[in-house]
Amino acid sequence: MASVNIESSLPPGQRLERLSGSLSGLLPYLSGFVDVIPKDSLLWKLKLLKSAASYANSRLHAVKAEVLVLSSGKDNILPSRDEGQRLMNSLQDCVVRHFKGSGHTLLLEDEIGLMTVIKGTGKYRHSSRLDFTSDFLPPSTTELKYARDQVAGFFRFATGSILFSTLEDGKIVKGLAGVPSEGPVLLVGYHILLGLELFPLVDGFLREKNIMIRGLAHPELFSRTFESSSSEFSLIDWVKVLGAVPVTATNLFKLLSKKSHVLLYPGGSREALHYKGEEYKLFWPDQQEFVRMAARFGATIVPFGAVGEDDIAEYVLDYDDLMKIPMVNDYIKDANRKTKKVRDESGEFANQDLFIPMLMPKIPGRFYYLFGKPIKTKGREDILKDKQVANQLYLQIKSEVEHSMAFLLKKRQEDPYRSIVDRTLYKAIYAPSHEVPAFEL
Repeated sequence: MASVNIESSLPPGQRLERLSGSLSGLLPYLSGFVDVIPKDSLLWKLKLLKSAASYANSRLHAVKAEVLVLSSGKDNILPSRDEGQRLMNSLQDCVVRHFKGSGHTLLLEDEIGLMTVIKGTGKYRHSSRLDFTSDFLPPSTTELKYARDQVAGFFRFATGSILFSTLEDGKIVKGLAGVPSEGPVLLVGYHILLGLELFPLVDGFLREKNIMIRGLAHPELFSRTFESSSSEFSLIDWVKVLGAVPVTATNLFKLLSKKSHVLLYPGGSREALHYKGEEYKLFWPDQQEFVRMAARFGATIVPFGAVGEDDIAEYVLDYDDLMKIPMVNDYIKDANRKTKKVRDESGEFANQDLFIPMLMPKIPGRFYYLFGKPIKTKGREDILKDKQVANQLYLQIKSEVEHSMAFLLKKRQEDPYRSIVDRTLYKAIYAPSHEVPAFEL
């Protein structure tokens, strides 16, 4: 109560001074508290509260409604976190999000907004079942600013990402002028280790073209089993807020029908969780899974390559190394036993076991993106009728992605600002907001 009107942005000294003043102002009211609520009345109310709590707790197991619980880590009045965990264990369908830096007045503090939590946990919808396409509510300006500054602020600074695109005449230019603004557009590319290229890519389209990219992600990211044990509002929740949907044929159909800009990685988790020595190698299936779907809606396909994973981390232990460790082996097998499968295939392109590789950070380099020449499918009835034609286009797209990565790997050697040290010095000399240049085209 004493701290409710104290701004959290104030320096600690000023906050303590104002809190002390607020507490002192409340002292004269304490003497009249007994007159307002007599001792016997207070004891009766506490007994009534205890009885009502016991009644409610005995029936929690019967509640079938979905429940979203927000708990605080610095609540000095109630055991907020413990109560959140208790409710999650007692209720049939309960999701908890814990905010370790918040106090008792969680919703009055300058942290993440309630609507953001509702969207991130999949509770914002128009019916009993969530539809990832029609129920999507684009992030607000406040949410985007928070995501840029708080969630991915250091990563954006460290990687200094720069985007290039290819015009209709084949000329490569800085920026996204070569990517069509009108949908439907299908962006098809290489998945960097752990999907680290995602946020700079999505952020680049928002800043330059004001386009919300809808990424097709592994279904396991949307399951309860993938939630962190701490129940904190995590990066996985932000992926949902920023428009990601489970990768299914139905969701791709719906997004293209809405003329969206869709992001697809045919290599999926096999590329994002590749092994040592497999950097920038494509692991695409034999079937042209997306080409015919794109042609059905006349979508423009834009192949792209992204490089930079080897500039920020050194691979220490991959899947094969981890599976040689007995306890880790058992943990990975147990974790993947109920994992949702994306493909019905076997061999090298089968469903990849999910795991967390061990990496050693490097002094950051830079992320580079190159979007190839757009490939139009509108009016291409031959793609729908002839599987061989569709397969030829599929191989062409794959080749364009490989060409884009080869181009970037070669040209980044000429970038005088590839290192974070050089980029930081450039910004210090010119301006913090000034975009750092790259290699000449």
